[in-house]
Amino acid sequence: MHPFVFNTTRSLVFRPGAAAELATIAGGLLGARVLLVTDPGLRRLGLADPAIASLEAAGLAVTVFDAVEPDPSRATLMRAVEMGREAGATGVVGFGGGSSLDVAKVAALLLGSDEDLDAAWGVGNARGPRLPLVLVPTTAGTGSEVTPVSIITVGEEEKRGVSSPVILPDLAILDADLTLGLPPATTAATGIDAMVHAIEAYASKNANNNPLSKMLAREALRLLGANIERVVAHGGDREARGAMLLGSMLAGQAFANAPVAAVHALAYPIGGTFHVPHGLSNALVLPHVLRFNAPAANVAYAEIAGDAFPHLCAVEGGQARTAAFIEALADLSARVGLPARLRDVEIPDTALPKMASDAMLQTRLLVNNPREVAEGDALAIYRAAW
Repeated sequence: MHPFVFNTTRSLVFRPGAAAELATIAGGLLGARVLLVTDPGLRRLGLADPAIASLEAAGLAVTVFDAVEPDPSRATLMRAVEMGREAGATGVVGFGGGSSLDVAKVAALLLGSDEDLDAAWGVGNARGPRLPLVLVPTTAGTGSEVTPVSIITVGEEEKRGVSSPVILPDLAILDADLTLGLPPATTAATGIDAMVHAIEAYASKNANNNPLSKMLAREALRLLGANIERVVAHGGDREARGAMLLGSMLAGQAFANAPVAAVHALAYPIGGTFHVPHGLSNALVLPHVLRFNAPAANVAYAEIAGDAFPHLCAVEGGQARTAAFIEALADLSARVGLPARLRDVEIPDTALPKMASDAMLQTRLLVNNPREVAEGDALAIYRAAW
């Protein structure tokens, strides 16, 4: 058994209603002045209000930065940092989807260390220290609350990542009640995103792929595969919502230590250029990347097929089970109402060559793919997905 390192969030609270008890759970950790990072939609819905009220009732001063957009920009991140500095923030809370959590992670880093952001990009370059950090996800997809990665859009289209255990939070609060109001399309896209995390982690070529990540990925697929259609059809099902939130977190722990690969690398140009939500971007290329990978990842895909889709356990032969697994994933995306083709999200075929070139910039992801991806391969995958 080869050596490996496994890092994750220090503490987790999984309980419906826990966000409204934020001060009781985490007030002593955050200090007297809290920067809470969220997005304008959640702010309008008042979803963070009970958490804010909990902190204020405990005597903490709360500064709310609520301008996080999908695929958050460097400018947005730096505005959050500036607001935190003006408030003298002693702790940071990220409240929302993956974009808000990503901004909160790097804001805590920059506020706690005055580190140069340009020196922090990449794997293992962020040094810290950071401010105390609590993350509260409101979607079941990114797993950002347990990952050491933050993705920020730089310039018009390029995405860059900060990847370091330093930005793992001190505490994650998993409150299924926060996900009850998610619309079906968002529920579907984020659920597929979480499944991609588990699949890519399990088959990752990264040297740190390890037994813990594999175990977590399989349990994540069991939870996600059994519940995704249920939560899309019945959004108020708290039990199923909790299962999705837990599955997303387990998949996050898996890929935090056995990193994702070509599905994500090819999804990033879709989101960065055409502003397609990240989970949907993954879903659009998922079956096509897996078909490309199958010659190198047949054993891994066959092993996990039955976790996501128990009926596939009856399919004999690794190649046949892998093929059935890929088709089942494509069918699942259709059943939960997601678009199937790049053309369905108004991406023109003339854009495909540049997208393939842009995907090649994601070297930190492509090195983990079970099969080497050249630019021509990426273009062929995009054409198959178009």
